[in-house]
Amino acid sequence: MTHRFTMQWKTGVIVLVIVIAAIGSLLQFFQNPELPPGIASGNGRMEAVEVDITTKFGGRLAAVLVKEGDAVEVDQALAQIDTRELDAQLRRAEAEVQRARQQKNSAKAVIAQRKSELSLAKKDLERSRGLYENDSISLEQLQRDETAVQTAKAILAVAQAQSSNAEAAIEAAIANTELLKVQIDDSVLKAPIVGRILYRLAEPGEVLPAGGKVLTVLDTYDVYMTIFLSTRHAARLAIGATARIVLDGIPDMAIPARVTFVAPRAQFTPKEVETRSEREKLMFRVKVKIQPDFLKKYVELTKTGIPGEAYVRIDSNAEWPEHLPQVPTP
Repeated sequence: MTHRFTMQWKTGVIVLVIVIAAIGSLLQFFQNPELPPGIASGNGRMEAVEVDITTKFGGRLAAVLVKEGDAVEVDQALAQIDTRELDAQLRRAEAEVQRARQQKNSAKAVIAQRKSELSLAKKDLERSRGLYENDSISLEQLQRDETAVQTAKAILAVAQAQSSNAEAAIEAAIANTELLKVQIDDSVLKAPIVGRILYRLAEPGEVLPAGGKVLTVLDTYDVYMTIFLSTRHAARLAIGATARIVLDGIPDMAIPARVTFVAPRAQFTPKEVETRSEREKLMFRVKVKIQPDFLKKYVELTKTGIPGEAYVRIDSNAEWPEHLPQVPTP
Protein backbone atom coordinates (compact mmCIF):
# COMPACT_ATOMS: atom_id res chain seq x y z
CA MET A 1 0.00 0.00 0.00
CA THR A 2 2.80 2.37 0.88
CA HIS A 3 4.62 1.57 -2.33
CA ARG A 4 1.45 2.10 -4.38
CA PHE A 5 0.73 5.45 -2.64
CA THR A 6 4.30 6.59 -3.29
CA MET A 7 4.00 5.76 -6.99
CA GLN A 8 0.69 7.61 -7.26
CA TRP A 9 2.15 10.63 -5.51
CA LYS A 10 5.15 10.71 -7.86
CA THR A 11 2.89 10.33 -10.88
CA GLY A 12 0.71 13.17 -9.65
CA VAL A 13 3.73 15.43 -9.16
CA ILE A 14 4.99 14.64 -12.67
CA VAL A 15 1.58 15.39 -14.18
CA LEU A 16 1.37 18.66 -12.23
CA VAL A 17 4.80 19.71 -13.46
CA ILE A 18 3.83 18.91 -17.04
CA VAL A 19 0.61 20.94 -16.73
CA ILE A 20 2.45 23.91 -15.23
CA ALA A 21 5.06 23.75 -17.99
CA ALA A 22 2.34 23.58 -20.64
CA ILE A 23 0.52 26.58 -19.17
CA GLY A 24 3.78 28.49 -19.04
CA SER A 25 4.50 27.65 -22.65
CA LEU A 26 1.02 28.76 -23.71
CA LEU A 27 1.33 32.01 -21.80
CA GLN A 28 4.70 32.66 -23.36
CA PHE A 29 3.29 31.83 -26.78
CA PHE A 30 0.29 34.12 -26.53
CA GLN A 31 1.98 36.94 -24.66
CA ASN A 32 3.16 39.80 -26.81
CA PRO A 33 6.91 40.35 -26.79
CA GLU A 34 8.04 43.26 -24.69
CA LEU A 35 7.85 46.54 -26.55
CA PRO A 36 10.95 48.70 -26.90
CA PRO A 37 11.07 52.10 -25.16
CA GLY A 38 9.16 54.78 -27.02
CA ILE A 39 6.52 52.39 -28.39
CA ALA A 40 3.07 51.75 -26.90
CA SER A 41 0.24 49.55 -28.05
CA GLY A 42 -3.42 48.86 -27.49
CA ASN A 43 -6.12 46.52 -28.72
CA GLY A 44 -9.14 47.65 -30.71
CA ARG A 45 -11.38 47.05 -33.69
CA MET A 46 -11.41 48.68 -37.09
CA GLU A 47 -14.00 51.44 -37.41
CA ALA A 48 -15.02 53.85 -40.15
CA VAL A 49 -17.15 56.96 -40.47
CA GLU A 50 -20.75 56.12 -41.38
CA VAL A 51 -22.85 58.63 -43.32
CA ASP A 52 -26.65 58.37 -43.39
CA ILE A 53 -28.32 59.22 -46.71
CA THR A 54 -31.61 60.89 -45.79
CA THR A 55 -34.45 62.65 -47.58
CA LYS A 56 -34.62 66.43 -47.46
CA PHE A 57 -38.36 66.47 -48.21
CA GLY A 58 -41.03 63.92 -47.49
CA GLY A 59 -42.27 61.77 -50.34
CA ARG A 60 -42.61 58.33 -51.88
CA LEU A 61 -39.39 56.46 -52.61
CA ALA A 62 -39.42 55.74 -56.35
CA ALA A 63 -36.17 53.78 -56.71
CA VAL A 64 -33.07 52.62 -54.84
CA LEU A 65 -30.21 52.35 -57.31
CA VAL A 66 -27.60 50.52 -55.20
CA LYS A 67 -27.29 47.36 -53.11
CA GLU A 68 -25.51 46.67 -49.85
CA GLY A 69 -21.80 46.25 -50.50
CA ASP A 70 -21.73 48.39 -53.66
CA ALA A 71 -18.85 50.85 -54.00
CA VAL A 72 -20.00 54.41 -54.70
CA GLU A 73 -18.35 57.62 -55.88
CA VAL A 74 -18.97 61.24 -54.92
CA ASP A 75 -22.21 62.62 -56.45
CA GLN A 76 -23.30 59.19 -57.64
CA ALA A 77 -27.10 58.84 -57.67
CA LEU A 78 -28.17 56.38 -54.98
CA ALA A 79 -31.95 56.75 -54.76
CA GLN A 80 -34.83 58.69 -56.31
CA ILE A 81 -37.88 60.25 -54.67
CA ASP A 82 -41.10 60.44 -56.75
CA THR A 83 -41.30 63.97 -58.26
CA ARG A 84 -44.51 63.84 -60.30
CA GLU A 85 -46.27 66.30 -58.01
CA LEU A 86 -43.26 68.60 -57.99
CA ASP A 87 -43.04 68.42 -61.79
CA ALA A 88 -46.66 69.56 -62.06
CA GLN A 89 -46.02 72.41 -59.61
CA LEU A 90 -42.98 73.45 -61.63
CA ARG A 91 -44.99 73.62 -64.86
CA ARG A 92 -47.60 75.76 -63.12
CA ALA A 93 -44.89 78.03 -61.67
CA GLU A 94 -43.29 78.47 -65.11
CA ALA A 95 -46.72 79.43 -66.48
CA GLU A 96 -47.00 82.00 -63.69
CA VAL A 97 -43.69 83.49 -64.81
CA GLN A 98 -44.98 83.87 -68.36
CA ARG A 99 -48.24 85.43 -67.14
CA ALA A 100 -46.37 87.88 -64.92
CA ARG A 101 -44.15 88.90 -67.84
CA GLN A 102 -47.19 89.52 -70.02
CA GLN A 103 -48.65 91.69 -67.27
CA LYS A 104 -45.37 93.57 -67.16
CA ASN A 105 -45.53 94.21 -70.91
CA SER A 106 -49.16 95.38 -70.60
CA ALA A 107 -48.17 97.69 -67.77
CA LYS A 108 -45.41 99.20 -69.93
CA ALA A 109 -47.93 99.88 -72.72
CA VAL A 110 -50.35 101.52 -70.28
CA ILE A 111 -47.53 103.69 -68.90
CA ALA A 112 -46.68 104.85 -72.43
CA GLN A 113 -50.35 105.70 -73.01
CA ARG A 114 -50.67 107.58 -69.72
CA LYS A 115 -47.51 109.56 -70.43
CA SER A 116 -48.94 110.59 -73.79
CA GLU A 117 -52.20 111.64 -72.15
CA LEU A 118 -50.29 113.66 -69.55
CA SER A 119 -48.24 115.36 -72.24
CA LEU A 120 -51.41 116.32 -74.14
CA ALA A 121 -53.06 117.62 -70.95
CA LYS A 122 -50.01 119.78 -70.22
CA LYS A 123 -50.14 121.28 -73.74
CA ASP A 124 -53.85 122.00 -73.36
CA LEU A 125 -53.13 123.71 -70.06
CA GLU A 126 -50.41 125.91 -71.60
CA ARG A 127 -52.81 127.02 -74.36
CA SER A 128 -55.55 127.67 -71.83
CA ARG A 129 -53.27 129.88 -69.75
CA GLY A 130 -52.44 132.01 -72.83
CA LEU A 131 -56.09 132.29 -73.81
CA TYR A 132 -57.09 133.11 -70.24
CA GLU A 133 -54.54 135.93 -70.11
CA ASN A 134 -56.13 137.33 -73.29
CA ASP A 135 -59.59 136.92 -71.81
CA SER A 136 -60.46 134.42 -74.53
CA ILE A 137 -61.64 131.67 -72.12
CA SER A 138 -63.17 131.68 -68.68
CA LEU A 139 -61.45 130.84 -65.40
CA GLU A 140 -63.59 127.74 -65.18
CA GLN A 141 -62.12 126.38 -68.40
CA LEU A 142 -58.57 127.04 -67.15
CA GLN A 143 -59.29 125.22 -63.91
CA ARG A 144 -60.71 122.24 -65.80
CA ASP A 145 -57.47 121.96 -67.79
CA GLU A 146 -55.38 122.23 -64.61
CA THR A 147 -57.47 119.43 -63.08
CA ALA A 148 -56.98 117.34 -66.20
CA VAL A 149 -53.19 117.58 -65.79
CA GLN A 150 -53.37 116.50 -62.13
CA THR A 151 -55.65 113.62 -63.05
CA ALA A 152 -53.29 112.47 -65.81
CA LYS A 153 -50.38 112.53 -63.36
CA ALA A 154 -52.33 110.39 -60.85
CA ILE A 155 -53.33 107.89 -63.54
CA LEU A 156 -49.68 107.66 -64.66
CA ALA A 157 -48.58 106.98 -61.06
CA VAL A 158 -51.12 104.14 -60.81
CA ALA A 159 -49.82 102.61 -64.05
CA GLN A 160 -46.24 102.84 -62.82
CA ALA A 161 -47.23 101.15 -59.55
CA GLN A 162 -48.91 98.36 -61.52
CA SER A 163 -45.70 97.94 -63.50
CA SER A 164 -43.69 97.63 -60.28
CA ASN A 165 -46.16 95.04 -58.98
CA ALA A 166 -45.80 93.10 -62.23
CA GLU A 167 -41.99 93.18 -61.85
CA ALA A 168 -42.28 91.89 -58.29
CA ALA A 169 -44.66 89.16 -59.46
CA ILE A 170 -42.09 88.06 -62.03
CA GLU A 171 -39.37 87.84 -59.37
CA ALA A 172 -41.66 85.86 -57.03
CA ALA A 173 -42.66 83.46 -59.81
CA ILE A 174 -39.03 82.92 -60.84
CA ALA A 175 -38.06 82.31 -57.20
CA ASN A 176 -40.86 79.74 -56.91
CA THR A 177 -39.62 77.90 -60.01
CA GLU A 178 -36.07 77.90 -58.67
CA LEU A 179 -37.27 76.49 -55.34
CA LEU A 180 -39.16 73.71 -57.09
CA LYS A 181 -36.12 72.91 -59.24
CA VAL A 182 -33.99 72.65 -56.09
CA GLN A 183 -36.55 70.30 -54.54
CA ILE A 184 -36.56 68.17 -57.70
CA ASP A 185 -32.76 68.08 -57.71
CA ASP A 186 -32.74 67.15 -54.01
CA SER A 187 -35.13 64.29 -54.75
CA VAL A 188 -32.14 62.49 -56.29
CA LEU A 189 -30.16 61.28 -53.28
CA LYS A 190 -26.45 61.35 -54.10
CA ALA A 191 -23.35 60.03 -52.38
CA PRO A 192 -21.47 62.80 -50.52
CA ILE A 193 -18.33 60.65 -50.17
CA VAL A 194 -16.41 57.82 -51.75
CA GLY A 195 -17.48 54.71 -49.89
CA ARG A 196 -19.43 51.50 -49.76
CA ILE A 197 -23.11 50.88 -49.06
CA LEU A 198 -23.33 49.47 -45.55
CA TYR A 199 -27.11 49.32 -45.02
CA ARG A 200 -30.15 49.64 -47.28
CA LEU A 201 -32.83 50.95 -44.94
CA ALA A 202 -35.81 51.61 -47.24
CA GLU A 203 -37.35 50.09 -50.35
CA PRO A 204 -39.19 51.58 -53.36
CA GLY A 205 -42.82 52.43 -52.63
CA GLU A 206 -42.25 53.47 -49.02
CA VAL A 207 -43.45 56.94 -48.05
CA LEU A 208 -40.71 58.66 -46.06
CA PRO A 209 -40.87 61.81 -43.95
CA ALA A 210 -38.37 64.63 -44.24
CA GLY A 211 -35.11 63.30 -42.85
CA GLY A 212 -36.09 59.67 -43.47
CA LYS A 213 -33.10 57.32 -43.75
CA VAL A 214 -32.66 55.45 -47.01
CA LEU A 215 -29.04 54.22 -46.94
CA THR A 216 -25.93 54.20 -44.79
CA VAL A 217 -22.60 54.69 -46.57
CA LEU A 218 -19.29 53.61 -45.08
CA ASP A 219 -16.46 56.09 -45.71
CA THR A 220 -13.69 53.82 -46.98
CA TYR A 221 -11.15 56.64 -46.75
CA ASP A 222 -11.75 57.41 -43.07
CA VAL A 223 -10.90 54.11 -41.37
CA TYR A 224 -9.39 54.03 -37.90
CA MET A 225 -8.89 52.05 -34.71
CA THR A 226 -9.66 53.34 -31.24
CA ILE A 227 -7.31 52.22 -28.47
CA PHE A 228 -6.77 53.22 -24.84
CA LEU A 229 -3.40 54.16 -23.39
CA SER A 230 -2.32 54.84 -19.84
CA THR A 231 -1.47 58.29 -18.57
CA ARG A 232 2.29 57.79 -18.85
CA HIS A 233 1.96 56.92 -22.52
CA ALA A 234 -0.79 59.35 -23.51
CA ALA A 235 1.02 62.28 -21.88
CA ARG A 236 3.94 61.85 -24.30
CA LEU A 237 1.93 60.98 -27.40
CA ALA A 238 1.76 63.68 -30.08
CA ILE A 239 -0.98 64.25 -32.65
CA GLY A 240 0.38 63.11 -35.99
CA ALA A 241 2.67 60.47 -34.48
CA THR A 242 3.31 57.51 -36.78
CA ALA A 243 1.60 54.23 -35.97
CA ARG A 244 1.21 50.69 -37.20
CA ILE A 245 -1.90 48.49 -37.11
CA VAL A 246 -1.76 44.69 -37.22
CA LEU A 247 -5.10 42.96 -37.73
CA ASP A 248 -5.85 39.50 -36.40
CA GLY A 249 -7.03 38.44 -39.83
CA ILE A 250 -3.87 39.72 -41.56
CA PRO A 251 -1.08 39.08 -39.03
CA ASP A 252 1.71 39.19 -41.63
CA MET A 253 1.14 42.83 -42.66
CA ALA A 254 1.55 46.10 -40.78
CA ILE A 255 -0.80 48.86 -41.87
CA PRO A 256 0.64 52.42 -41.84
CA ALA A 257 -1.35 54.87 -39.75
CA ARG A 258 -1.13 58.09 -37.77
CA VAL A 259 -2.46 59.33 -34.45
CA THR A 260 -5.24 61.83 -35.23
CA PHE A 261 -6.84 62.24 -31.81
CA VAL A 262 -5.94 61.96 -28.13
CA ALA A 263 -8.79 62.48 -25.68
CA PRO A 264 -8.38 65.61 -23.54
CA ARG A 265 -9.89 63.79 -20.57
CA ALA A 266 -9.17 60.42 -19.04
CA GLN A 267 -11.66 57.60 -18.72
CA PHE A 268 -12.05 54.94 -16.02
CA THR A 269 -11.00 57.58 -13.48
CA PRO A 270 -11.48 56.62 -9.80
CA LYS A 271 -13.34 59.08 -7.62
CA GLU A 272 -10.30 59.78 -5.47
CA VAL A 273 -6.88 59.58 -7.09
CA GLU A 274 -4.35 59.23 -4.31
CA THR A 275 -1.80 56.55 -5.11
CA ARG A 276 0.31 55.78 -8.16
CA SER A 277 -1.57 52.52 -8.73
CA GLU A 278 -4.83 54.45 -8.90
CA ARG A 279 -3.31 57.01 -11.23
CA GLU A 280 -2.33 54.15 -13.56
CA LYS A 281 -6.03 53.39 -13.96
CA LEU A 282 -6.42 56.62 -15.92
CA MET A 283 -6.87 55.69 -19.57
CA PHE A 284 -7.00 58.04 -22.55
CA ARG A 285 -8.85 57.29 -25.77
CA VAL A 286 -6.58 57.48 -28.83
CA LYS A 287 -7.68 57.41 -32.46
CA VAL A 288 -5.25 55.85 -34.94
CA LYS A 289 -6.24 56.51 -38.55
CA ILE A 290 -5.01 54.48 -41.54
CA GLN A 291 -3.08 56.43 -44.16
CA PRO A 292 -5.25 57.43 -47.17
CA ASP A 293 -2.69 56.20 -49.72
CA PHE A 294 -2.83 52.72 -48.21
CA LEU A 295 -6.64 52.74 -48.20
CA LYS A 296 -6.72 53.81 -51.85
CA LYS A 297 -4.58 50.81 -52.79
CA TYR A 298 -6.46 48.28 -50.62
CA VAL A 299 -9.96 49.81 -50.74
CA GLU A 300 -11.55 46.45 -51.60
CA LEU A 301 -10.19 44.99 -48.35
CA THR A 302 -11.54 47.81 -46.19
CA LYS A 303 -13.84 46.35 -43.53
CA THR A 304 -14.95 47.31 -40.07
CA GLY A 305 -15.20 45.28 -36.89
CA ILE A 306 -11.96 43.34 -37.43
CA PRO A 307 -9.97 43.16 -34.18
CA GLY A 308 -6.28 43.92 -34.00
CA GLU A 309 -3.57 45.85 -32.25
CA ALA A 310 -2.25 49.35 -32.89
CA TYR A 311 1.32 50.36 -32.13
CA VAL A 312 2.10 54.07 -31.69
CA ARG A 313 5.42 55.82 -31.66
CA ILE A 314 5.69 57.92 -28.52
CA ASP A 315 9.31 58.75 -29.28
CA SER A 316 9.86 59.78 -32.90
CA ASN A 317 13.32 58.17 -32.83
CA ALA A 318 12.13 54.84 -31.44
CA GLU A 319 12.59 51.70 -33.52
CA TRP A 320 9.61 49.55 -34.34
CA PRO A 321 9.54 46.15 -32.58
CA GLU A 322 11.37 43.38 -34.40
CA HIS A 323 8.35 41.08 -34.25
CA LEU A 324 6.22 43.65 -36.08
CA PRO A 325 5.57 42.68 -39.73
CA GLN A 326 6.67 44.95 -42.56
CA VAL A 327 4.54 47.62 -44.20
CA PRO A 328 3.73 46.67 -47.82
CA THR A 329 5.78 48.51 -50.41
CA PRO A 330 3.83 51.01 -52.57
